[in-house]
Amino acid sequence: MNNTSVVSSSFDAMIYNAKLETANDGSIQVRFPDVPEALTFGRNEHEAKLHARDALTTALEMYAEDNQPYPKPRYRSGHPIQVRGLHAAKLALHSAMREQGLTKADLSRLLSIHPPQVDRLLDFQHASRLNALEDALAALGKKLVIEIQAA
Repeated sequence: MNNTSVVSSSFDAMIYNAKLETANDGSIQVRFPDVPEALTFGRNEHEAKLHARDALTTALEMYAEDNQPYPKPRYRSGHPIQVRGLHAAKLALHSAMREQGLTKADLSRLLSIHPPQVDRLLDFQHASRLNALEDALAALGKKLVIEIQAA
């Protein structure tokens, strides 16, 4: 029997809906009802949507850095913005560590890697190798599953 939990980048897990509103100056403001810290704007709708993913990622990164659970998507209308796959895996790793009460030092010992390597695995700005994240998640009893869907 397999004791691992599945970590999935499915619709419910990693797509947040943004609300776009036109400001008095004509710019488009973006906010995420599920992630109130994620705010941005653009000169037009196209630009606003481009900035939306970065704002969402930055806000979710703040939750991870503060060792807080990230909000689950509940708001179902608006403009869907998907968290990048690599960031979804990093969020899952942060979440698994928090659930198990593990520190970075604990993960370093568990994986037999140097502390700076753990820092890079958890750093949203670092382009970690997906197989390294997969190994870290497996060590915590999680299985990374990647799903490809039509756009």
